[in-house]
Amino acid sequence: MSPEELKAREEMVRLCRSLFERGFSVGTAGNVSVRLPDGMLMTPTNVRLGDLEAERIAKIGLDGQHLAGDRPTKEVFLHQAFYETRPEAGAVVHLHSTWATALSCLEETDPEDCIPPITPYVVMRVGTVKMVPYVKPGDAKAGDLIRALNGTCAAVLLANHGPVVSGKTLFSAVAAAEELEETARLLVAPRGQRVRRLSGAEVQDLKDRFGTI
Repeated sequence: MSPEELKAREEMVRLCRSLFERGFSVGTAGNVSVRLPDGMLMTPTNVRLGDLEAERIAKIGLDGQHLAGDRPTKEVFLHQAFYETRPEAGAVVHLHSTWATALSCLEETDPEDCIPPITPYVVMRVGTVKMVPYVKPGDAKAGDLIRALNGTCAAVLLANHGPVVSGKTLFSAVAAAEELEETARLLVAPRGQRVRRLSGAEVQDLKDRFGTI
């Protein structure tokens, strides 16, 4: 095992435990992956993120074959689709976090813009979030639906399921998933009240200053 892979495994354990302990994942829900030069590391199926062990993390080759560790999550298709369509992505985080999942269940959520720009940080760290139509968990069609976005979104909401967020690093993907969850809470909690959105000019100013996701 290369030093790079060992470091990635250890970081996955640390950040997955943090997500679990702070309530972003419950039970065995959620899965996380990190891209490697020769494939990717992925959390195993039926394992709580808080109980993840470095040596049990699954390794998947570039050809999709399971090379080492426990059997990978059935949501492997989601992760592969992001890596195929977003070359800059170094990690993918899929959670069933409460508020983002609630937003994915609401009929009035705009499928083309699930997370409107109500704070500068969701613009800077998450970007435009689109809704992926519902398919059952583990269905390979979910990967096809993400590929159809052609890499235009760093994050999506799976309808009636939850968020999937990519990032250049695992740290940035986790931070973006946290930002998405907090913004979803701000959107869902004050239902029935008007929320001010950032203007088009304010959003463009942020993109010009900080870049796009």
